[in-house]
Amino acid sequence: MIEKNDILTGKVQSFGSDGEGVVCAEGCVFFVPYALPGEEISFKALKIKGNTGYGKIEKVIVPAKGRVQPKCPVFYTCGGCQLQHADYETQREFKREKVKNALRKIGGVEAEVSPVVACESEYGYRNKLQIPVGGDANGHTALGFYAERSHRLVPVEKCYIHPAWAEDLMAAFREYIAVSGAKGYDERTKKGLLRHLVAREIDGKLLVTVVATARKLPCEAWLTGRLQKLFPGCGVYVNVNTGDTNVIFGDRFYLLCGAARLEGRTGGIAYEAGAETFVQVNPEIREKLYERAMEACFAGGADTVIDAYSGGGLMTAMAAKRCKRAYGVELNKEASACAEALKAKNGLQNMTNICGDAAAEVPAIMDRERALWQKESAGKAVSSPHGYGEKVALILDPPRAGVARSVLQAILKSGIERFVMISCNPATLARDLGILTGTLREENGVLVKVPAAETGETSGKESGKFFDGESIDGELPDGAGEREITAYYKIESVEPFDMFPQTKHVETLVCLSKKSEKHISIDVEFGESDGQISLKKLQKELNEQKLKKKTTYKDIQKWVEENYGFKVHTAYIAEVKRDLGLPMYDAPNAVEELKRPRSHPTAEMSDAIKAALKHFEII
Repeated sequence: MIEKNDILTGKVQSFGSDGEGVVCAEGCVFFVPYALPGEEISFKALKIKGNTGYGKIEKVIVPAKGRVQPKCPVFYTCGGCQLQHADYETQREFKREKVKNALRKIGGVEAEVSPVVACESEYGYRNKLQIPVGGDANGHTALGFYAERSHRLVPVEKCYIHPAWAEDLMAAFREYIAVSGAKGYDERTKKGLLRHLVAREIDGKLLVTVVATARKLPCEAWLTGRLQKLFPGCGVYVNVNTGDTNVIFGDRFYLLCGAARLEGRTGGIAYEAGAETFVQVNPEIREKLYERAMEACFAGGADTVIDAYSGGGLMTAMAAKRCKRAYGVELNKEASACAEALKAKNGLQNMTNICGDAAAEVPAIMDRERALWQKESAGKAVSSPHGYGEKVALILDPPRAGVARSVLQAILKSGIERFVMISCNPATLARDLGILTGTLREENGVLVKVPAAETGETSGKESGKFFDGESIDGELPDGAGEREITAYYKIESVEPFDMFPQTKHVETLVCLSKKSEKHISIDVEFGESDGQISLKKLQKELNEQKLKKKTTYKDIQKWVEENYGFKVHTAYIAEVKRDLGLPMYDAPNAVEELKRPRSHPTAEMSDAIKAALKHFEII
């Protein structure tokens, strides 16, 4: 039996999701940081729980071909990077497998993952510095990064994945700490002034933010003067964060000197970025990623693009240059204001910025697009199996937490035929893709994988399992809300981009489409003349259908319980409907291998269900 601090040997089988080596030893699976696949190592067992453990590498007995000497002297103690001990090709292969494994294990999605798009600058690529201020081992205020899986500060004087300006800025801030005597924030005692130093660089200009627990900084004039001399024209903010939280910024920003925003240019777009505005940290890969996103977005010939989680509006503007209308939806007010400035700066009259929740705004935009499509189609021959959704493309670039469930449901019901999704977190990407492709569904508030027998394929075949965010057992009801899921999405491509060399992180671009396998194309003319389809009459019929309440399985269950005094399962309702020859959705459960024989409704239950169907005028 393995005990803590035992020294073990073994061969590294593969990478773990965080870049650690996976080693099997004496029936236990160990995760060992800084071990590479193919290596034979000795390691100390630090923690064991069941048949899983964590270890610390003691010696590399047989090194992997891809092992290299780390560039940073504090690499093995600082938690900022995880892969400097691996050559670049090994890093790229790890990230490709990381994405592939996350899709399969978390989302139940099998997809071909392209090789990782490489970054020419393996070091010095970051345009943003975000470094904690706290106490070192001796209690002195220091700048540094947290050790892996801890909040123990590791002081650093230089970070190799940042350019030279970051080293100069950190040196100047250490001078300020010495001059002012300001103390770093202690998470245990909740005392101290300085919490973080944050800086962004665009086209040689800097925007610096000191995150502190109070508005007034000691020796404030000394700090602003020193930074202005070192970085002419730089803007300097104080952000006040008094919360007991690991969130970096508080709500209040105060500009001490210089410009409030930085100006830059990418993809032919002039843009602005404030202290909070999201901008990708690697300019080289950002250019490649956004260009590929635009190619994928317009591959289907979209006239309109919706950019949800649009941030400062950069991709919205790039899309606006290529289409009739582009909408940016962003919840953060400061970022939305930057997007408005970007719109004006670039003269993009076809770009609309909306500060709001994508869950509500995407359906509203689609309703607007439908009205425009109907108006533009009047008197014209139109060929479309999908309606107005076919000409609309969507861009999703959510934060690490992924796409909100309400937004996913809005997308599934939107009719949008094509969209691209960008993610910096393979785990939440896999979860969201599972929902969008139908390989995950919600049961009792928990996401579970849908058996392959139900989905037919893992690429998003139509099964219609979600209606208004509600999980339905058995076949689907005849009506379940005005916006129904007619088909899930299928994945066309998965392309990782190495936005963060030397680290475990990876950016991924996924292209999805919703194309029914069963449709016909017909040419029709809309208008009010003879031989044309009247839009007024069509709208009247649609309004009448909306006014007529659709009967759901819940309605039937409630009616039976109120009138017969017992409950009936949705599967029983489906069976009675099938026996009566009523129209049904495709039965995805028909070939499911059941864990136990399925029961059938009693004669009394069948009679009650038939009575309910008569009551609701279904039969």
